[in-house]
Formats: sequence, C-alpha cells, structure tokens
Amino acid sequence: MPTIEFMGNLISCNEGDNLRDALIMNNLAPYNGHALRLNCFGLGTCGTCAVKITGPVSRMTRIEKTRLSLPPFCAEPKLRLSCQVKVLGNLKVEKGEGFWGQILIPG
Repeated sequence: MPTIEFMGNLISCNEGDNLRDALIMNNLAPYNGHALRLNCFGLGTCGTCAVKITGPVSRMTRIEKTRLSLPPFCAEPKLRLSCQVKVLGNLKVEKGEGFWGQILIPG
C-alpha cells in the first residue's frame, strides 16, 4: 500500500488510486486559497491542483499535457495535475505558491 507525504502528513492509499482523490479522502487538498472551490473537480482543465511529485506515478494524459503547456505553467516543467495522476508507489508531493500552485520554492 503506497504512502503519500504531503504538507507534513503521511497518508496511505491503494496502488492505482487517483492522487487528488486520495488527498481529498484524507482531508487534504491540492489547492491554494479560493481554488478549493473554484476548480474543475478533477477534469484536468483548470490546473489548480498542480503539484510537484517525487516517486512513481502514471504517465501524463493528453489533457494534462495540454493544460500544463499553457500559462501559467509553461515555465515549470516539473509539475503534474494531481487529478490526472495515478499513484504507483510511495510519493512525496509538494504544492507551490500562487493560485495554481505554479510557483515552486527551490529546495
């Protein structure tokens, strides 16, 4: 059973679970500020659930590639949309600053 480290929390999920859903099921959200209510609810179109992931996950979907190729994401190639990611093993997930979480802090 994979574990996910996110914002100082460790949670477990099943292999193949959707990352966004796993976070939400554990009362954690991959959103900043008003994006908690202003999002596409997992369709991959808004980009507000963008996170940096270290660990094994599914390949990028066409929807995810398209959204991440548009502003404000084009300058940060390391981001993924948590709503489009399947968990394949233990992960470390980081959320950046900004409405979309697109501003990553080095470190």
